[in-house]
Amino acid sequence: MTTVVDVEDVTFSYGNTVALEDISLSIETGDFLGLIGPNGSGKTTLLHLIIGLHQPDSGTIQLFGEPATEFEDGQRLGYVAQRSTDRGGSMPVTIREAVLMGRFAHVGHGRLGSEDHAIVDQAIERVGITELANRPISAVSGGQRQRAFIARALASEADLLALDEPTVGVDADSREEFYGLLDELNQQGITIILIEHDVDVLTTHVSKVACINRQLYHHGDTVSFIESDALSEAYGKESGILHHHHP
Repeated sequence: MTTVVDVEDVTFSYGNTVALEDISLSIETGDFLGLIGPNGSGKTTLLHLIIGLHQPDSGTIQLFGEPATEFEDGQRLGYVAQRSTDRGGSMPVTIREAVLMGRFAHVGHGRLGSEDHAIVDQAIERVGITELANRPISAVSGGQRQRAFIARALASEADLLALDEPTVGVDADSREEFYGLLDELNQQGITIILIEHDVDVLTTHVSKVACINRQLYHHGDTVSFIESDALSEAYGKESGILHHHHP
């Protein structure tokens, strides 16, 4: 197995507030890692550190074997930010045009060619929204919009998807379909990091769990996570753990 992400003794603070302390974990090719923890526990901060948006105060992060903040092979990384479905609703573009943006890292200032358009069409088909390709992205549901963002990452030929609470504001049926899509992409070899509050979603779909609240309380497979005390230790008395049982 090839290591995609290597986090070693990472600490990060916002001013005098410590957000993460001595975090170490690795993500291998083909992993489907779920990041879970209370609100304000540092999940999004850790994801931002992994993809190079922040630099750790101490410790190191390697992304595909390079320092994350120096990683320039952007097409290998697909990032869907928190509440992107809300922001995407105001984009004055069609779904196909939004997905085309995923090819820009490959062509630079050059023109998109027939091969680029074919890759875009394949990505749109892969996430199951071909019939919506010419609709304005503002005119589709949150779940369909989220599929468009995944297609954009696929069009960039990403090896790693980093998703920050991708189904916030998405209805239950669309959530189930979306996670089914992630399962398929992971089975096809794409490595996924997912921030999610729903414990049942995590234990149903991901292969590994990292449970954090400033510190790392667990990093391992879902069975060992379920059997551990990591949730109660990380959440303490907080009642924000979400279980979503399906009939």
